[in-house]
Amino acid sequence: MTPVHSLTSPLSSSSPARALSGLPKGKMTENGMASRGKVLTIDTMNPTVKKVEYAVRGPIVQRAVQLEKELREGAKKPFAEVIKANIGDAHAMGQQPITFFRQVLALCSYPELLNDSTFPEDAKSRARRILQSCGGSSIGAYSASQGIDCVRQDVARYIEQRDGGIPCDPDNIYLTTGASDGIVTMLKLLVCGEGKSRTGVMISIPQYPLYSAALAELGAVQINYYLNEEKCWSLDISELQRALDEARRHCNPRALCIINPGNPTGQVQSRQCIEDVIRFAAKERLLLMADEVYQDNVYADGCKFHSFKKVLFEMGPEFSNNVELASFHSTSKCYMGECGFRGGYMEIINMDAEVKAQLTKLVSVRLCPPVPGQALMDLVVNCPQPGEPSYNNFMKERTATLGVLAEKAKLTEQILNTVPGISCNPVQGAMYSFPRITIPEKAIREAKEKGQAPDMLYCMKLLEETGICLVPGSGFGQKEGTYHFRMTILPATDKLKILLSKVKEFHQKFTQQYS
Repeated sequence: MTPVHSLTSPLSSSSPARALSGLPKGKMTENGMASRGKVLTIDTMNPTVKKVEYAVRGPIVQRAVQLEKELREGAKKPFAEVIKANIGDAHAMGQQPITFFRQVLALCSYPELLNDSTFPEDAKSRARRILQSCGGSSIGAYSASQGIDCVRQDVARYIEQRDGGIPCDPDNIYLTTGASDGIVTMLKLLVCGEGKSRTGVMISIPQYPLYSAALAELGAVQINYYLNEEKCWSLDISELQRALDEARRHCNPRALCIINPGNPTGQVQSRQCIEDVIRFAAKERLLLMADEVYQDNVYADGCKFHSFKKVLFEMGPEFSNNVELASFHSTSKCYMGECGFRGGYMEIINMDAEVKAQLTKLVSVRLCPPVPGQALMDLVVNCPQPGEPSYNNFMKERTATLGVLAEKAKLTEQILNTVPGISCNPVQGAMYSFPRITIPEKAIREAKEKGQAPDMLYCMKLLEETGICLVPGSGFGQKEGTYHFRMTILPATDKLKILLSKVKEFHQKFTQQYS
């Protein structure tokens, strides 16, 4: 009978367990025990994690951080500073926080300030209401897993007002750690099956890399549908149908994701487009996921934000009683830009009751979203009203922030379109431009020899020569044979002008170098 090694006994050099653990044969430590290889190695770790990529914090950004450090240490570069336009982090790029929000958060964090006469009464009343809903009257306490009850009520009231009185049930509101948390949670509920029955999820290309990263981690099938660059990144139903029909040969498509206004492409979908998407989802039995975190960021004349929920219910009970919809919002974008607080919510429509119970169980595992983020979300949906002490200043700050963003959106489009070899669609909304760039064939060959995407070569050279940090379009997806970069419009206007000027100068030099 073959002896079985106990878990505590030294392993023989010929042990099968040694082979499985990757231990070097016969190597012993000073105490006579066999040395052990790592339990967790690149070969034994979760393989889906290795497939995860997140371009907005990828190699370009890592190199930008290195360059900043080198500049601080006195290294000589052909630029005095690194200007980052890689991520939609408004405050990091100089946008000022809304005074009222920070006043209430200060009061919630340090309630002694409620006795301070310098704080306006509407800020104090908001803070008291939030604190009274917290365990021990402290935002340091856990909340209910679905979120603080009074905040969910305020979110529901905000959605009703936004959508012209269409009812919203607070029990359908889940507060989240930014919108990303809600999106990933919904994807977790959706993914199942193996082989041809494996869940497929339709995402727009170009896309925000959260979606591809989450689908890779979950082992789901990514189904690409392409936005129409020639028509200002519009969405064509015929393209949705093409992508769906092809995907059904190898997976089970179950959901359709829409980002409106768009990231990275900055388009704002028309009401007719949204209605067409809803009809398509109803016909093809797809759950809709509407990423609406930029709903206040609409700049172009003739464009307007329409929520998927509002359009769904205006289409009548044939659709509003049947189409499953999850929509998402956040404190990180719009005029707030409060990325670090990680506040957000999702609303679910027409979810099966048993699945909803599973959703509630799933979110309970992470206990609760950050309570300061929940408090901030409450202020976004329950902002100062006419007649309250903070109203005028709040509206002044909000209007100014959105006004400056609109100016920078126009400025970006205008300047980039003066550069031969760069074509930029109007930035109708959101916080980004996704211009198309012409890359000479010689540069394309060099990139391939280096194992790089051509627009990665372009953006890395741009960073090394000018200090401008943008993200290559290949990190977001693009049609074969086209090249882009994504940049935010968030840098202060003077910095944005420098950035655009440097991009213009670099592109001309790059083209000449490789011609």
